[in-house]
Amino acid sequence: MATTEPEAIRVSLDGHDVRLTHLDRVLWPGAGFTKGWLLQSYLSLAPALLPHLQGRPITMWRYPEGIDRTGWWQNECRGAPGWVHVYTYTGKDGREHRHCVIDDVASLMWLVNLGTIEIHPFPFTGTSDAPRPSWLVFDLDPGEPAGLREACAVAMVLREVLDAQRLTAVAKTSGVKGLHVFAPLDATTTFDAAKSYARTVAAALASELPTLVVDRQARTIRTGKVLLDWLQNDRFRSTVAPYSLRAVDPPAVSTPVTWDEVRAVGTGDVPPSSLSFGLEDVLRRTGSTGDLFEPALLGGGALPG
Repeated sequence: MATTEPEAIRVSLDGHDVRLTHLDRVLWPGAGFTKGWLLQSYLSLAPALLPHLQGRPITMWRYPEGIDRTGWWQNECRGAPGWVHVYTYTGKDGREHRHCVIDDVASLMWLVNLGTIEIHPFPFTGTSDAPRPSWLVFDLDPGEPAGLREACAVAMVLREVLDAQRLTAVAKTSGVKGLHVFAPLDATTTFDAAKSYARTVAAALASELPTLVVDRQARTIRTGKVLLDWLQNDRFRSTVAPYSLRAVDPPAVSTPVTWDEVRAVGTGDVPPSSLSFGLEDVLRRTGSTGDLFEPALLGGGALPG
């Protein structure tokens, strides 16, 4: 049930009272979408999104005044109601850090009401004192004039490498210009091992495909190539969640895709725009195919010895 007050409404979700403010504020000037639209979008995406956030500390990218104004990353979980779960740990700097954990619709709506457009979970669940990575992750980031077509071509080669090691890969669009490839891991893998293995794979592909792939961040070597970013395989790195909106205009969603769709773009059979998805596209896809990224949540293989 909702109650109103000036510039705000209060809604009851999951047994919690959530205050939603400034619903008419325009966050996407080009498209004209408001904060109310953002909240309703995440409410619609929640059934697909929440399983990928369950138990995981997050970082958030906030744009409370709109994407044409300065936004910022927020790591610390400040000002959260008592019913929002918090993951606490001591960082490398010796300080205690607190990250929000978004486990239900009420927590999600509270988070989005802060002007949070993007949600980036960490690659582990906060249920252990010695967290283990849930997956390998590769961020395929093309440098102009390379684009999504080249990223898809590299993703197909990467999938073959992972398949050969009995690691099942799933893919999603970044929602901006690239592609993310995840391979779920079993509980025996450490972060050091995952990061080392991902680095080895990226270096091997950069060596085998030197005109298409780079494995280093330097901008000067990335023109026309796809950066196979392995650095995300770290306990303290987060990657945008599947079904998260991105702070681009018009708004796009990081969307799970099939390998047939990736192959079709990589071979040039269909245009890269076929892998560009807005909110309505994603809701239609999940309604007909379910969650294509569910394998990332089900556990996976061990790294080769």
